[in-house]
Amino acid sequence: MHEMGIAIQIVDIAKSSIPEKLEGVPVERVNIAVGKMSAIVPSSLKFCFDIAIKETPLEGAVLHIEELPVILRCNTCNYKWTADQPLFTCEKCQHNSVEILSGRELDILSIELAQDQD
Repeated sequence: MHEMGIAIQIVDIAKSSIPEKLEGVPVERVNIAVGKMSAIVPSSLKFCFDIAIKETPLEGAVLHIEELPVILRCNTCNYKWTADQPLFTCEKCQHNSVEILSGRELDILSIELAQDQD
């Protein structure tokens, strides 16, 4: 399960992204974007994240995953479309010379810290 390694990397990046003056402020949520072609199972990643945050500054945080669609562009006719199947043939001209514009991402979008109650 490669999701555990990914979860650990997300936790490491999130920890190192917290400004020094905000250390100790609880992290409430980590927002990521995952492309449908990234070979990541969102439920497995959430499970691994919950394990990886134990005894870290992120303990108790929620991992929010935005799944990004596979968007393709035909190199022949320049047509763009969202693919819902693994067959990458242009829907318009039927050529198979396509470029993947979206769908392979794994990006940390933001880290949300608790509001100061004072």
